[in-house]
Amino acid sequence: MRNAGKIVIGVAAALALAACSNSQEPADVPPGGGPTYPAPNPAAASSAAQPSAQPQRECTVDDVQVAGAFGSKPTVTIPDTCAAPTKLLSKDLVPGTGAAAKTGSQLQVDYDLYTWSDKVDQQNSFGSGGFPLTLGDGSVIPGWEEGLVGIKQGGRRLLVIPPDKGYGARGNQSIKPNETLVFVVDADRVTG
Repeated sequence: MRNAGKIVIGVAAALALAACSNSQEPADVPPGGGPTYPAPNPAAASSAAQPSAQPQRECTVDDVQVAGAFGSKPTVTIPDTCAAPTKLLSKDLVPGTGAAAKTGSQLQVDYDLYTWSDKVDQQNSFGSGGFPLTLGDGSVIPGWEEGLVGIKQGGRRLLVIPPDKGYGARGNQSIKPNETLVFVVDADRVTG
């Protein structure tokens, strides 16, 4: 009887070795594997290893949209698809006529101010008689001192002002620190 048990064990071992012959193709299922539910998505696994967000390109002045005619309060749309500019940007939306503003020129302007980070219309002077200033006397932020040079009477200009040419790290009233500013400025009068 003991010999029969040895024979059975020997036959079982031989069958096990025969099942592992080299004539078979390797299995597509990893050891200990098999189907899993839900099936893994290899594309998702490889994209998880990649950073999800590419750095946004810096916006240009043409990315900011302005609607409305000279003399009326504009509507400004600040994009979400690009980063706030780090340099002063300007664009004449309406060219104006007459002499161009320069250091020492006296201007009467209407303006509308939006903040970039929250896209909020912060303040405007439309309907209030405008805002007087002398260009270059230091009474306004550097972004205006530089950005309004060359504007002509009857002109509408879009200014995108980075924090270092705006209110900087301190902010100003409802303007947060290090805020990028978006102004639409109408030059009602330019003299000098």
